Amino acid sequence: MGEAFLYDYWRSSASYRVRIALNLAGIETEFVSVDLVKQAQKSPEHLALNPQGFVPVLEIDGHSFTQSLAIVEYLDETRSLGLLPKDPVARAHVRALAHSVAVDVHPVCNLQVIAHVAKLTPQNENARGDWMQRFIPPGLQAFEQMLTGFEQAPFCCGDSPGLADICLMPQLYNADRWGTDYSDCPRIIGVRDACAAHPAFTAAYPDQVKPA
Repeated sequence: MGEAFLYDYWRSSASYRVRIALNLAGIETEFVSVDLVKQAQKSPEHLALNPQGFVPVLEIDGHSFTQSLAIVEYLDETRSLGLLPKDPVARAHVRALAHSVAVDVHPVCNLQVIAHVAKLTPQNENARGDWMQRFIPPGLQAFEQMLTGFEQAPFCCGDSPGLADICLMPQLYNADRWGTDYSDCPRIIGVRDACAAHPAFTAAYPDQVKPA
């Protein structure tokens, strides 16, 4: 048995973040797939784990945790991952960078939101794609501008992966999935390439964990 149980969905951005952090921590994890397309997250069994009906849920150290950013910071604090700077000013700036994606872009682009958009606009066959194109590009452009406050060496905020990288890569997966062009974001592209070569990110990539 693994050290941890992660209830996740392979394409979930929030789950993707936690998988990266678990890999960085070297924690052996057993995965329990919660099929969001089939609404498994709304089952009584899953609602007993997370009343919000979201993934991920992480069971570790005798506790059960929800909310990906809270989980990642718990792993950082208990496994000394160094995902955030020790200096409180620098830490606040890194958190702002990470939250610009995880708190501002991701929630309006998640599965239940775009499904509702499509339901409200049945006459628009491209409603989902149009919605993504409306919100992802400006979010990435803002992230790119915010990166000017850090040295990409080669990750978002230095020479090792941090909270911002963990939040960025799942959003880039969604950007690629929906055909979003971010070729005008050279800093993001550099970070993407560095993360793509890191085994903790590679092993967490959605297509690597997709159920058979």
